[in-house]
Amino acid sequence: MDNRTFTNRLIVLDTETTGLNPQEGHRIIEIGCVELVNRRLTGKRFHAYINPERIIDDGAIEVHGITNEFLEDKPTFAGVVKDFIAFIQGAELVIHNAPFDVGFINYEFSRLNNGTGTVTDYSKVFDTLTYARKKHPGQRNSLDALCKRYSIDNSHRELHGALLDAEILADVFLLMTGGQSSLLDAEPGSGEESAVNKGVKFLSTDRPPLKIIRCTEEELDAHQQRLEAIEKAGGVCIWNQ
Repeated sequence: MDNRTFTNRLIVLDTETTGLNPQEGHRIIEIGCVELVNRRLTGKRFHAYINPERIIDDGAIEVHGITNEFLEDKPTFAGVVKDFIAFIQGAELVIHNAPFDVGFINYEFSRLNNGTGTVTDYSKVFDTLTYARKKHPGQRNSLDALCKRYSIDNSHRELHGALLDAEILADVFLLMTGGQSSLLDAEPGSGEESAVNKGVKFLSTDRPPLKIIRCTEEELDAHQQRLEAIEKAGGVCIWNQ
């Protein structure tokens, strides 16, 4: 795999649409984004339902469950685009099958006819589907397949939804590209390192010994099965080396 580095601020993005092809006049009806800074979810989100000013294909409704009636009182894309651009600007977008979502967003930008430009005028783009195909060649790499491979619970995903899928993709992305950072990974001089050091500095030197709780045989067996599952999924377990 490549050893590429990412910008500190990532936006995991997904869309839902009226159909499959913007060149046939299909439009975006939902955008969902979650923010990662230094590989940590910040809790900041952008989410909007959008009135597409056209009828949604029946096949699309079967996928995401969003109806024409539900979108009647929602803003148009022109009504949300300013806030959307402000949210993604300067970040790197993480998208599963990026050409699909970026193609739709660029189509919506072009319809504004005001020189808005394209997605890459505001953000870099990282396609997790392309990355997954390189990391897991010859295997299924849909979002559901990746959730299964990385043991991510997506049982609540009965229908597609832009915000829900963005949240799930954030988990997939973190595991697929090396896991989430911890406080102990903080750079020298950062606030996070100071918090860790404070925790150590204020421990009493005359405190009683910490109680050791040993694993049961069942827990050790479950742990070993977990390590083997990670290796079967293409990961590397240093504990097994």
